[in-house]
Formats: sequence, structure tokens, C-alpha cells
Amino acid sequence: MRKTNVIQQDSQQIGTVEDLTAVFETIASTEVAKTKDKVQLSKDFFQLLWRLYTSLRVDPGSRLTSREEKGNSRAVYVIIAAQAGLSGDIDTRLIETMLEHYDSTTTDIVVIGAHGAQQLEQRGIPFVRYFQVPESESYIDVGPVIDAIADYSKITLYYEEYVSLGVQGIKSFDLISSIQEMGQEVSEDQSRNYITAQDTIFEPSLDEIADMMERTMMNLALSQSILESSLAQNASRFNAMAVAKKRAYELLQYYKLEYHRSKRADADRRSREIVVGIKKKKKIKDHA
Repeated sequence: MRKTNVIQQDSQQIGTVEDLTAVFETIASTEVAKTKDKVQLSKDFFQLLWRLYTSLRVDPGSRLTSREEKGNSRAVYVIIAAQAGLSGDIDTRLIETMLEHYDSTTTDIVVIGAHGAQQLEQRGIPFVRYFQVPESESYIDVGPVIDAIADYSKITLYYEEYVSLGVQGIKSFDLISSIQEMGQEVSEDQSRNYITAQDTIFEPSLDEIADMMERTMMNLALSQSILESSLAQNASRFNAMAVAKKRAYELLQYYKLEYHRSKRADADRRSREIVVGIKKKKKIKDHA
């Protein structure tokens, strides 16, 4: 049995771990609430932008799906992972899901998040670009990422999806088609006034304005995915910290029990030593 002072030191360390996990759990819970509000605001802004975009009397289908005719003929997977660890196994599941569809001969990989880059490096999977997760306190700047992927014929996003506080999944979608799908969710306003080249002077041209709006919508779709991923990561971190805190509490209770057993064993040993000493003294006295 271990000594009481060793058990006491271990108990203090486990107590510190329990306190830290409780702090991280609280922080993760707060971040979940903040990020959920940001996701909703981003969706509301996209709806406004889509209504304006379709009012320009451009054809989203033909404009957004003709990318194969220009630019890079290869496809790209954009992996949105955590910037750091402490979020359970969700990044591992993300990478494993992506690898089920990955073909290095036709597809490049762009990574957002240091933890995702580490996971790929450990598996020996190459990636062409790496970006840190953009700060999301106010405006998420995904411009550099869009610049890196804009010329690819097909852009597929892999990210972590928030289902509930206790459940997080892995989601993937084509960035271009998803813009159309997001737009289809916007309710049609039959009384809307359409803007046409016949009754409006466009500077720059209508196509240039549409290009700018399409890029903005790509930014929004990617930003929403990053926010969703952050939401799932914070929820996963909350769950991981809750499990770690529970485990630390259980260990602490075990160490307390072991500590009392060790103290009792020490007391019993001292009692035996006293009894043996008394017997020895008595024996010596009897012989004298």
C-alpha cells in the first residue's frame, strides 16, 4: 500500500485537474451560447443578400455551376477543424470521414485549424495550404481562404456539425451547390421589384456585380461552416470536460478512500509495534 503523503500529493493534483476541467466546461458552455447567436445572424444576412442577388435577374444555376470550364480542373477538400485540442475525438472523426472519399490524384486538401493539420501530418496525408481558424469575436475574415480555393472546379467542405449539446456530427457539402440550396430556403416575395439592365445603369457591369455578390455569398457560406464547426467543437469540449471532471471526481474519491486505508494501516502498524515493544520489555523483565 502506498504511503499517506504520496496519496495526499496525488489527491491534490487530481483536485487541481477537477477544478480546471470545471473552468473549461463553463467556458465551453458560454462559447456555445455566443456562437449559436452568431450562426443565426449570419443566416439572416445571407437571406437578405440572396434576395438582392436574385433580384438582379441573373441565373444562379448557370452562373454558379459553370466553373468546370475555367480555372483549376482539380477538386479541393476544405477541412475545418479545431485550432487546438481538448475537444474530444471530433477532429479524428472528421479526418477519418474525409479520408473515406479522398483521392490524391484528383483532389487537393486545404486545412483550417492547427489540430486538423497535425492529424493529417501524423497520417502522412499532404495538404496544399493551411490556415488558422479566423477570429470570430466580430467579423470572420475568410478572404484568404476563398482566394486559395476560388479557382477549383469543385469545392467540398468537411466540418463538424452541432446537432445538440450532447451530439455532434460530421457534415460535408459542395460549397457552390450549397449556395443555391441555401437560397432555395429563402421564401420568395412575389411583390419584389426585379432589377434589370433595361431600366438600370450598372457600374461596374451586371456580371461584375453578380461576381462580387457570389464571392460574398461564398464568404458567408464558409463563415457559417466555421461558426457551425466552432459550435460543435465547443459542445464537444464541454462534453469532454464534463467526462474528465467526473473521472477526476471518481479518482479523488478513490484516493480519499485509499488515504484513510493507508492511515488506518499506519495506525495498526504502530499499534503492533507498541504491543511488540511492551511484550519485549515484559519478557526482559521476567528474565531479570
